[in-house]
Amino acid sequence: MTDPEMPFGARLKTARLRAGMSRPVLAGLVGKSAEWLKSIENGRLLPPRLPVLLRLAEVLGIDNLAELTGDERMSTPTFGKASHEYLPDVARALATYPVQNGDGPPDVAGLLARVAQVWELWHGTRRHRSAVASLLPGLLHDARTTVRRVDGDARRAVLVAQAQIYHLTQLYLSFQPAPELVTLTSDRAMIAAQDADDPRAMAAAAWYVNHVYRDGEQQAEARVQLAHDAAALLSPESSVEDRALFGLLHLATALSHAKTGRDGDAWRHWDIADQAVNALPTGYRHPWLIFGRNMVDAYVITMLNDLMRPGDAARQAEHVHLDHMGSATRQSFHTIEVARAYHQNRESVAAIHLLRKAEEYSPETAQFNLFTRAAVTDLAENGGATVRGDARDLSQKLGLVTA
Repeated sequence: MTDPEMPFGARLKTARLRAGMSRPVLAGLVGKSAEWLKSIENGRLLPPRLPVLLRLAEVLGIDNLAELTGDERMSTPTFGKASHEYLPDVARALATYPVQNGDGPPDVAGLLARVAQVWELWHGTRRHRSAVASLLPGLLHDARTTVRRVDGDARRAVLVAQAQIYHLTQLYLSFQPAPELVTLTSDRAMIAAQDADDPRAMAAAAWYVNHVYRDGEQQAEARVQLAHDAAALLSPESSVEDRALFGLLHLATALSHAKTGRDGDAWRHWDIADQAVNALPTGYRHPWLIFGRNMVDAYVITMLNDLMRPGDAARQAEHVHLDHMGSATRQSFHTIEVARAYHQNRESVAAIHLLRKAEEYSPETAQFNLFTRAAVTDLAENGGATVRGDARDLSQKLGLVTA
């Protein structure tokens, strides 16, 4: 247990060492210098303001700000994460275990069609969380009851669909104050994919497991090994979908290495993902994973941000066609990543412009993104006269409270 009298700098150093991060890596991920971080840890500088505190907690995978500040009244869910109105309903559905098998013959085809429809809503609707939230409890219930009533190929198909329902639930829960449910849905998705004995389902589940542990700065070696093992199950030379999933898993590995500062390994695996996407039919995009040319290029921006190269990230953004992403939430997320590059470069005008654009693409992606919330709060309070008004307007749209 952390000593309640331990100063902030010592708490931060303890958390950094526990995460296995060097000063340059952690400092770069929050847009600061290694010397600044050293001064904070040594007590020569006062603790940073709330937006930087939130970013530090996010990067270090800390759910309770009291771990850094010693103030039990502060928590990242309180100050950094918003709760969607349907979160209690989805949480209740995850905690419910139906014991009745239902009436009438099982409708496997209908279940698969509903899953496909929800993916379309997730990617095609600006308010994607609200669009899918009311459908998830019913899908979770019906998949659980249907899988017990079928066998053979039908059972495998339902298990694959069940894995996708858990993926959708994991995406809905992301950036909300329910980290334990995000981990739960990721685990259940992988179990369903393994029970189906379906390599493609396991590959998709490995992509989403990587998201969970990468965002939490956890299990770096294990998540990379999982992506490697899942990729080995695929046949990229004989199947277009397998080739796409093979590239996706190498992209996951590249992102993991970038997150931990392993520059060479990151670009080596990105090159493999790039080769895979170049071998796909022109214009190909996976129907719900959205893997394609634009996605591979857009994630370069995230990698460069994580590798502390925001200037290169901003230049990369000039070559990415986000309007062709095929997903409103993806467009918004990658626009936020471009804004992160400009914010790290202290180019506030460009950053707030891009954050406003991201909100226009998908209001709920921007509303629940931790960087957006911290950056907008920072710019609304500390930005120059050119950006402060726009930041405050965007703050109101996102439901943030500023001084």
